[in-house]
Amino acid sequence: MRDVTQPPAFSRRTLLGGALAGAAAVGLAACSSSSDSSSSTTGATTSSTTTPTKVLQPGQLPNPKAASGTDQLPQIENIIVVMMENHSYDNVIGMQRGRGDGFTLDASGKPTAVNPWPTGSPIAPPGPNTSVRAFPMHNPCQPDGEPYNTWNAFWASYADGANDGFVGSQSGPVSMGYLEPDVLPFVNSLAATFPVCDRYFCSVGAQTYPNRRFLMAGTSLGLLTDVFPSAPPPNGTIFQSLDAHDISWKNYYGSLPSSLIWSYQASLPGFSAHLSKIDQFYADAAAGTLPSVSMVDPDFDSNSEEDPQDVQYGDQFLAKVVNAVMASPQWPHTLLLWCYDESGGYYDHVAPPAAAVPDDVPPDLAPGDTPGSFDRYGFRVPAGIVSPYARKEYVSRVVHDHASFLKLVETKWNLPALTHRDGAADDLLDSVDLQSAPAFLTPPKLAAPPDPTDLAGCLSTGPGTIPPASALVTS
Repeated sequence: MRDVTQPPAFSRRTLLGGALAGAAAVGLAACSSSSDSSSSTTGATTSSTTTPTKVLQPGQLPNPKAASGTDQLPQIENIIVVMMENHSYDNVIGMQRGRGDGFTLDASGKPTAVNPWPTGSPIAPPGPNTSVRAFPMHNPCQPDGEPYNTWNAFWASYADGANDGFVGSQSGPVSMGYLEPDVLPFVNSLAATFPVCDRYFCSVGAQTYPNRRFLMAGTSLGLLTDVFPSAPPPNGTIFQSLDAHDISWKNYYGSLPSSLIWSYQASLPGFSAHLSKIDQFYADAAAGTLPSVSMVDPDFDSNSEEDPQDVQYGDQFLAKVVNAVMASPQWPHTLLLWCYDESGGYYDHVAPPAAAVPDDVPPDLAPGDTPGSFDRYGFRVPAGIVSPYARKEYVSRVVHDHASFLKLVETKWNLPALTHRDGAADDLLDSVDLQSAPAFLTPPKLAAPPDPTDLAGCLSTGPGTIPPASALVTS
């Protein structure tokens, strides 16, 4: 049985359905309306392994010779970020061949990755000297509550850079599971067609809320768990920067807007006018009225891809968002970033490199937490760029994290850096060519997502036996 002495502080879904809903209600009432490691990449154009973007201090402008709020990238008029949940790079696109740094395969085409299952693990091994080899998940569903995405699970899995502590951590053997490409055909097609970023790390080895805070503010302000402290970041969020310069933005959402993970924003004047349900996103895309910046949230209860969901509903959602953007009259001037908020506890073979400490707020460690700071990224997550200006056959090897979205927006409109993390981040522009004719002006045809309603229904049958006997290795 699992050792529950160090569980996640709260259920993320419970909070999204409770405290975040409360914050939204308050807001609606109150408001008026590069380091790198070796790669197996072959057959693709790759970037350099250096980080070319200028490092800025908080408050500094990307272009000090221009006024804050001045457009610096006229080719790109609309920036969109759509963030899914809780999967590592290897777990989702590690089986891609010829693009990106995924699994190393043996002669039979199976991943060679293995992690020991030591005696004394939170989940007891079947016997001594047992290891778990990476294995394909039985179906698109996941165990409820496994693997773990806690701070402690991250440091145990990281294992001083060996990345061989996943099975022995709170995450247990399910961490070695991965999804075959035909399970998520759309996202695999997306990663095979448009630029994929194979050194995109989540911002911190912790849960959903801290990482989504980094996406919006370049810091979690010490947060490691899915709770709702009300203190604002000293320099605000990117939304406040956009408002200060009359740059339009919206948070489109399926169930609840993740912008309210920074709960103080609920009481900002006019904030609720920026919150729209997901159907409005599709309508705005079709009408060509998307704002300058869009943050798109899935339904966190059904299609975000967090456990125990059927991940194919997430593939459907991502396909609908991307296809709506490519069909929009605004497509010729759009850049979309798709990514996942954190790795969810799933195995990845690339050790996260050092990261810029965002501010002077240390991690809010609870008794028994592993000592550490915000000086290292979390594990890699799937990510890529979709744009008519995207480079063909391109794999980005530049180190990115969620603060790269901030740096992109700041570069576009010459906005000041919010923290040391976004000040040091790369702006993702290596994946586009803004000097040449756009290579994807005519949108490519991508693979259709699966229709989970046509399947047997693993939400009722469960994810199957994990780990399968075939994944166990004894010595």
